[in-house]
This record gives sequence, C-alpha cells and structure tokens, in this order.
Amino acid sequence: MSQNNYQHGTINRRQFVKELVDLCPEALIVTGLGSPSYDVFAAGDRPQNFYLWGAMGAAAAMGLGIAIAQPDKPVLVITGDGEMLMGLGSLAAVGAQKPKNLTIVVLDNGHYAETGMQRSHTSLGVELTGVASACNFDWTLSVRDPSLVGQIADQVNAKSSLGLANIFIEAVEYPKALPPRDGTFIKNRF
Repeated sequence: MSQNNYQHGTINRRQFVKELVDLCPEALIVTGLGSPSYDVFAAGDRPQNFYLWGAMGAAAAMGLGIAIAQPDKPVLVITGDGEMLMGLGSLAAVGAQKPKNLTIVVLDNGHYAETGMQRSHTSLGVELTGVASACNFDWTLSVRDPSLVGQIADQVNAKSSLGLANIFIEAVEYPKALPPRDGTFIKNRF
C-alpha cells in the first residue's frame, strides 16, 4: 500500500470496543495507553481491566505475561497502532510463547493520536497482521467491517488460539473517559 493511497478506516472505535468488551465478559483486558484505555473505561470499568499509563509499547508484553500466568482465562489486549509499533518486538516473544488464550486487538487509525496526530507507520504500508503472521500467530484479521466484532469475540472466548485483529478505525478523537491512574490500585484490584 503506497502512502498516497492510504485511507484510514471508518469504524467507530468507541462503539467497536464497547461491543467487544460486552461480548467478552470473562476476559482479562489489558489496554494500551491513551485512547484504548479511555474506550475500555467508557465501556464499563471493572476489576478485570488493567489500564496501562505511561508504558508505551508494553501492552502486548503485559498481555503475554498475564496469559501465561492465567492459562484458563481469556486475555484480551486492546491497544493502538502507535503503541503496537513501539512494542513491535513483543510480537516475536508472544509468537514464540504462543499462548492459546491471548488475542491482541489493534485500533489502527494510522496516526499517533496521543502526540498530535502524526501519521504512523501503518499509514505508510506497515501491516501489523503480516508482522503477527511472521511471528507465528495462529490467525490474523484485518477488519474494515464492524460486524466482524462477533468473530473476534468468539476467538477471545474460545481460548484456543493466538491471534491479532487489526481494526481500521476512523481518525477521530472522542471525549476522554479517564480510568483510574493509581497503578497500585489497578494492580491490586486486577
């Protein structure tokens, strides 16, 4: 995909995240910093949500650790394209460990929203699904149709395969819904 042909997605990320969270009531959820944390919190705060603050690039690695520690529970990482690009190496570690109870959902607007909406590398042709495939993931999915949320939820709830779904969202900022910021509280509650 050339940078001149890049078009961001049209999926409303806040609605998509709410529906996904609602369809995965048992999932332990780790959020990337910024918008994913706001969206998961807006979908409904709960003890099974682990919000990352100031840990750019750490969401997939944190999800891996939790998936290994809790092999009988579904683990869902919801992060952004900028955060995932920052932690790209973690996809190799995840693929090497291959936990069957881990799903990574990337909300991809093609921009670094938290730092001023500069274009991210996904808008310049980097395909996160291709990276995940090369890292030995069982499945990947590029999502431009919000109706596929149920298919992703089925994978999360099945706890039988490692996957990554790249959700092409619209590059829109929604009102911030700020989750708790106290790391000790979040950890102990989780």
